[in-house]
Amino acid sequence: MHTLIVTAHPETTSLTHSIAAQLSAGIAASDTAHVIDMAHLAQEGFNPSFTEADLAVHRHKAAPAPDVRHEQVRIERADALVLVYPVYWWSMPALLKGWVDRVFSNGWAFDFDPQGSLTKHLGGLSIHLVGIGGADLPTYERYGYGTAMKAQIEEGIFGYCGAKVDVSMLLLNSENGGAVAAMEAAIRLGRSIGNGELARTACVS
Repeated sequence: MHTLIVTAHPETTSLTHSIAAQLSAGIAASDTAHVIDMAHLAQEGFNPSFTEADLAVHRHKAAPAPDVRHEQVRIERADALVLVYPVYWWSMPALLKGWVDRVFSNGWAFDFDPQGSLTKHLGGLSIHLVGIGGADLPTYERYGYGTAMKAQIEEGIFGYCGAKVDVSMLLLNSENGGAVAAMEAAIRLGRSIGNGELARTACVS
């Protein structure tokens, strides 16, 4: 099995990177043989800006740029895609959103016909979302942030492309004592991913 873990954080010493490392260790310690590929978007210098050239790809007037095609090949090799990211303004960081904007392009992740038909191409990809939030669970529940994130990320992005979100986890209260619990949850999740024992949703606060 081949797993691609993607992070979007500017600091290599961040909790995001530590959780990604714990996930990787958990997967590697599972009973199933795995190839694990790590993609640290900030450190690799991925450009998230959606430009006129990307719009031409969307309109089937140009081929994807080399950096975009590189990311698509990474995903094509993977059975599972794990996104590990801090929650910024109740969503993923701009870097990761820009990665989605450019990489999950029309003609690759899906085919949209102006007449109204939609063909989804990522039905064989298993998605695992690990968001790291500073707020606590009552805050998310009070304002419906978790529900909003589910709609925009799980359904709006991956559902649109046909990919199955097998794990959607929020590791909360990370700035007020929740980091240790988050790290423990990450290695457990890694082992679960590695062994194919997947929980649909979870929150750790």
